[in-house]
Amino acid sequence: MSDAAQPTAAEVRAAAEAVKTALDRHLAAVERRTGEDDPAVYEAFNELAAAAEEYDELLYDRYDEVTPFEIPGAEEPLPPYTGPEEPSALSVLIRRDYAVAEPHRLLAQAERVEAADEEPMPVSSAGTVHGALGVLFGEFEPDEIASRHKEFGLEEGDSTLWVVAAEEPAEPGEWLEAPFEQVDPQRVICRFDVSSVFDEEADVEELRDGELPDEELEDDELELDDDEDLEPLDR
Repeated sequence: MSDAAQPTAAEVRAAAEAVKTALDRHLAAVERRTGEDDPAVYEAFNELAAAAEEYDELLYDRYDEVTPFEIPGAEEPLPPYTGPEEPSALSVLIRRDYAVAEPHRLLAQAERVEAADEEPMPVSSAGTVHGALGVLFGEFEPDEIASRHKEFGLEEGDSTLWVVAAEEPAEPGEWLEAPFEQVDPQRVICRFDVSSVFDEEADVEELRDGELPDEELEDDELELDDDEDLEPLDR
């Protein structure tokens, strides 16, 4: 980067002050949180992530230095909200990903549902994985499947939930052909993401601190007296 394009020292200082302000706001939101999924905490987290990223970039561009911290899984912050102050309607957009981890369990559950049906189908749909999925998602609400996914042989993947403000409810059938196409990011009131990437990045940080996975411990790292019973290792 040329000197002309570099940020000024004042810009870097302003970005650092923005991080301090975002830290204070995040702590205040956490102290006042009203539940596990408090939208104020989520919003403050995103603001802190954006401020930290901005400071890190300016610091590198100006001084060729980086910050020693990283916020795992921080996504691009939502644009400023421009929807109605008092929404009279809203849309809740949900996506949940699953892997079919145990097909035999999935098929067995679908067969039980069909067997309990008072009006059995002339041809079973539960004999294939895609048929069994249709049976189960037709019988159970998505929230029940999410809470009982292991019973159905499913493994959770990423999930996201968006709450979007609207001026008025949509007309019946208006968006059914393309339910997720016309989402205005500036009308998103809040969103909640769940991903295994958060845990994976935490594991990477632990390994960077010098810890070895259990399978990599060498035999000579465990010293036991001959007359000493083997006790479980403290984790």
